[in-house]
Amino acid sequence: MTIHDFASRMDDPAARRFGTFSYLPPLTRAEVALQVDYMLSRGWACSVEHVEPQRAMDDYWYMWKLPLFGETSTDVVLAEVDACHEAHPRDHVRLIGYDGRRQTQGLAFVVYRGSAS
Repeated sequence: MTIHDFASRMDDPAARRFGTFSYLPPLTRAEVALQVDYMLSRGWACSVEHVEPQRAMDDYWYMWKLPLFGETSTDVVLAEVDACHEAHPRDHVRLIGYDGRRQTQGLAFVVYRGSAS
């Protein structure tokens, strides 16, 4: 097994990592859809957030609309992710699944990485 040292530096917004999925190759559309399916099957509320790459390490990301409470359609969730990306093409766009039973995030990952320039 080979262990890699990923180039992730605070002074380089393009090199920053945002959770486990960010160390993998970018997820395909089908893989993102599978993650959404998982969140919805658990009854989690999906939410979309975005932020400028240079501010991505801040605690606060902008919320795109309200969380999609009660949503059961993967296509609707993906359409909101895409709408956020179209409205903010230079921003990182993150998808979050809120576990209402445990009152915490069950899953969060960056779907679109914005341009650092």
